[in-house]
Amino acid sequence: AGVKEDSFNVLDLAEYTKNRPWWRKVFAPSSGSSAEKYNVATQLVIGGVTGWCTGFIFQKVGKLAATAVGGGFFLLQIANHTGYIKVDWKLVEQDVNKAKQQLKFHRSGNKISPEVKSRVDEVIIFLKKNVILTGGFAGGFLLGMAS
Repeated sequence: AGVKEDSFNVLDLAEYTKNRPWWRKVFAPSSGSSAEKYNVATQLVIGGVTGWCTGFIFQKVGKLAATAVGGGFFLLQIANHTGYIKVDWKLVEQDVNKAKQQLKFHRSGNKISPEVKSRVDEVIIFLKKNVILTGGFAGGFLLGMAS
């Protein structure tokens, strides 16, 4: 039996994009804020719509999560009461106390890693450059949570 050799073409994206200005417009990272690309009304609409969708989904997922946690806790209590499971409450208390101690320890340190600080700085810069978009998103998010 003969071995069939497949030949593959390799696409060099760096060379491809040099000859295609539309590619750079669509996929190139922009150096400016979205305020330079869109007018105020468009930014408000984009921010509002994405904010409303996010708020609406957040509300639905929040209700689902609360129902799941509450229902799980309820079933656990029934199983404990009927004797299907036994909960070692002393062990639970010890674990809760350990968690409290760790939270106190981390809170007293008050040190932020450089990676987190740089990400926070990037977010703050983005929010300052896109105030209108951010405002529309916040308003839409609140409307989505209320609906």
